Amino acid sequence: MAVGARSGHEGPEERPEERPEEAPERPGAEGEEGGSRVKQQQKQRSFWKELPILIGIALLLALLIKTFLVQAFSIPSDSMQDTLQRGDRVLVDKLTPWFGSKPERGEVVVFHDPGGKWLGEMPETDSGPVAEGIQAFLSFIGLMPSAEEKDLIKRVIAVGGDTVECKGGNQPVKVNGKKLDEPYLYPGNTPCGDKPFGPIKVPEGRIWVMGDHRQNSLDSRYHQNLPGNGTVANSDVVGRAIVVAWPISRWSTLPVPDTFDRPGLNAAGAAAPAVLGLAGAVPLVLWRRRRLIAKGMVDKPLERF
Repeated sequence: MAVGARSGHEGPEERPEERPEEAPERPGAEGEEGGSRVKQQQKQRSFWKELPILIGIALLLALLIKTFLVQAFSIPSDSMQDTLQRGDRVLVDKLTPWFGSKPERGEVVVFHDPGGKWLGEMPETDSGPVAEGIQAFLSFIGLMPSAEEKDLIKRVIAVGGDTVECKGGNQPVKVNGKKLDEPYLYPGNTPCGDKPFGPIKVPEGRIWVMGDHRQNSLDSRYHQNLPGNGTVANSDVVGRAIVVAWPISRWSTLPVPDTFDRPGLNAAGAAAPAVLGLAGAVPLVLWRRRRLIAKGMVDKPLERF
C-alpha cells in the first residue's frame, strides 16, 4: 500500500520552542552613576532656590521679634556695675509695654536719651564701611543697637506720684518716706554718692532712675535742671532688661530686688492710714459739734440782714 506523503520531513514534527519574555534592559554601571548625578544636581538646584526664601523668612521673623518682642542691647559703660558689666549683652522685653504695662520700681530699663540732653554730643567714630555695614545689618535684625540711637540703661527707683530723696553721706535713698535697702550697689558706693537730692515729687507718667554704680552714673540726679526735673517719660522707655544673655559665663536674670516689695512703699499705701483716719474722724467731729450746738456752747455763724 502506498503510504501517503509526509510534509517533506522525515522525522517527527518539532514544536516551536517557547521563548521567555524579554526582561527589561538594566542600565549598566554608567547608567546608574548618571542617574544619581542628575538627582544630586536637582537637589542642589532646589536647595539654592529655597535658600533666599528661607533667609527672607528668617529676616522677617527677626525684624518682628526685634520690633515687638525682644531686642538685644550692649552695655557701653560702667554705670550699672556690678549688676551689669561693660560689654554685657542684655535682652530687653518690648512686648509688655504694648499691653499698657508701665515701668515699676526696681526694674532695670532701657530708655531713649530724654530730649537728647543726657548723653550730650557723642564723638563720631569711623570704623570703616565694612564694620558699619555689619553693625547696620545686626541692628536691623535686633542683635545689636543702632549706632544712630542714643539709649541708656538704669534702675527705676521711683514712679509717678512717688516722693524720692537722699540726704547725702551714708544716708539711704527714701521713697515715700521708706528707706531702701540696696544690696545691688557697687561695693564702696554710698546711696546717692556726692549728689544728694530731694525731696522730689515724681510727676505722673514719669520715672526717677539711678545707676547701681552711684559714683559713676550721670542719672536723674544730674539732670534736675531739665524739663521733668531729672525724670524720664514712660513713653521714652524701650523696655525692661530681663536677662544677661552674653557672655555665657555671666548669664543671669534681672529680677526686682526685695526692697521694692516692702509694704507701705506705694505712695497710695503710705497715704492710706491718714486718709482712713480722717474719714473716721469726720463723723465724730460732726457728732460732737451737733451736741455742743444743742447745748448752746458753740458760737453760731453771723446772720446776714
